[in-house]
Amino acid sequence: MSDMQTQSVDTAEETLVVQRSSANLTLRRLLRDPASLIAFCFIILLFAFAFGAPLVEGWTGHTAIEQYRDTALSPVGLPVGPNSTFWLGADQLGRDVLVRIAYGARVSLLVGVVAAIAASTIGVVIGMTAGYFGGWVDLVLGRFMDLVMSVPFLLCALALVSVFGPSLMLSVSVIVFFSWTTIGRVIRAETTSLVRRDFVQASRSLGAGHGSILLRDILPNLSVPIIIYTTMMIPNSIVFEATLSFLGLGIVPPTPSWGGMLAEAGANSMYLVAWWLVVFPGMALLGSTLAFNILGDGLRDALDPAGRRVSKRRKAKARPAATATATDTAKAKG
Repeated sequence: MSDMQTQSVDTAEETLVVQRSSANLTLRRLLRDPASLIAFCFIILLFAFAFGAPLVEGWTGHTAIEQYRDTALSPVGLPVGPNSTFWLGADQLGRDVLVRIAYGARVSLLVGVVAAIAASTIGVVIGMTAGYFGGWVDLVLGRFMDLVMSVPFLLCALALVSVFGPSLMLSVSVIVFFSWTTIGRVIRAETTSLVRRDFVQASRSLGAGHGSILLRDILPNLSVPIIIYTTMMIPNSIVFEATLSFLGLGIVPPTPSWGGMLAEAGANSMYLVAWWLVVFPGMALLGSTLAFNILGDGLRDALDPAGRRVSKRRKAKARPAATATATDTAKAKG
């Protein structure tokens, strides 16, 4: 083996060691954050609950769409509350709320994860292209981002549903269309900064093509914002889906979804006599979005501890300044 090959192997091994050490350090930082750890455990349980929806169905003996009017409705036609048969109560049609929440979790997580990954992919591609090439390419793509962000979300959703009808694919498409611009702007700014770095200039001087520079030099250095923003886009996508279903623009009944369940509870003010129709789907929606947001914050602090320290220093500097201003104001009044 030649000296050059030996050096190449040694460099690759050193890079692998550094990557493993960085991953272990990030994991230790994340595990030291109790809020992020609790959020991560909740998300794992939520995925297990969603994937285990058929087990919940078999355990209760109730399906998500079948109506059990004899046992789930009172003699006057009102849904029964939580009991030994219906653990989270029944809805106004006599369906099991627990089973519907389990299958609704499948829809919410599917839409959230798929839409977040798709939007992140589009945003990364467009952001890297705009930041790398600059000039008229950056101008055109930047104005396109501004155009997408200026389009009214609900108005566009109403127009599309009126033409194509409500469906799961349409919901995902609308969410992706309105979500990718956020990460696209961040990636564009990061790429513009990375293009000026010495390692990119060195790759260019060695004759590397645009694709090689983008994929081998720039993209690995964008892993932190990509992971953070993709994680934090999942709860936004879940809320978007719930909003569309609540307005009747998303999942078509009787397929259960959290937003649709809340909409049905609001029909005819049913929630006034059956509080569980709002509380349990609302808690599922709130808990999932909160957990993903907390996990995203924890990942940001674990992957970018330098940015966290800078933020803390800025806050520490801002406190004495605010105290001094308050003291000066008090003296002036005195």
